[in-house]
Amino acid sequence: MTFSFSAPTALEYFDSLVKSDDQFPLLEAATSLAQDEYPELDVQQVLGDVDQLLARLKRRLPADAAPLARLRALNQFFFHDLSFGGNVNDYYDPDNSYLNAVLRTRRGIPISLAVLWMELAQGLGLQARGVAFPGHFMMKVTLPKGQVVIDPFTGKSLSREDLSERLEPYKRSNGLVGDFDVPLGLYLQPATPREIIGRMLRNLKEVHRAQEDWQRAIAVQDRLVALLPEAWGEHRDRGLAHAAQGNTAAAVRDLETYLRHAEEALDLDAIAERVAALRRALN
Repeated sequence: MTFSFSAPTALEYFDSLVKSDDQFPLLEAATSLAQDEYPELDVQQVLGDVDQLLARLKRRLPADAAPLARLRALNQFFFHDLSFGGNVNDYYDPDNSYLNAVLRTRRGIPISLAVLWMELAQGLGLQARGVAFPGHFMMKVTLPKGQVVIDPFTGKSLSREDLSERLEPYKRSNGLVGDFDVPLGLYLQPATPREIIGRMLRNLKEVHRAQEDWQRAIAVQDRLVALLPEAWGEHRDRGLAHAAQGNTAAAVRDLETYLRHAEEALDLDAIAERVAALRRALN
């Protein structure tokens, strides 16, 4: 009797990681996003590199260090000694979203830096969570005397006044002023691991769409559909990317899935017309 085993594809591997919300492996799932761009990437090696950073950090602290002391040591280590920070010179470089590249260059965007920082924070026993703040991902740590909100781009802690100031343009542009204003705390709710991976993928999606790099955009959309199978807009966007790439049959399948499920969407007529045109091209 012979057995035939084949390694999972990068998408199959990702799909296996994000199937369930129970013990969702945030760092591993985030690292795996780079496999589309770096097919030979050893995800476990990247996880091991982060473990080594954590071991170095732990050696700096006594076992009974207070939470505030652990937080200060982490920020000193991450933002100053290792010099992690935002890539202000090339913010839209896709490498800013790939953790293997961020570890190598020490440069990233807020959410990729936050994922690495949070892994170290949690390894130190800190209650650290990501915050899907409008326009700029944040991190927060719960300490005995309250919460600290940190900007992963700079490592600076932010006061309520700082956060409110950053929110003002978002609130004005979305009409969330006066009677429609909501408390600051609602913007500081923790993001789930699934939401964090979704936001990372959508960052990559926008980069590739802006560059009209449809092949890479489709790879990202494949992951978004695996992550969020009932986010019907992601099926639509994959279909549109397929259409732009010339994959007409695949485009029709995705767009028809969208039409079947997105019953109250405002663009149904436009998408239906697009499907009709694509079907004519197939005949």
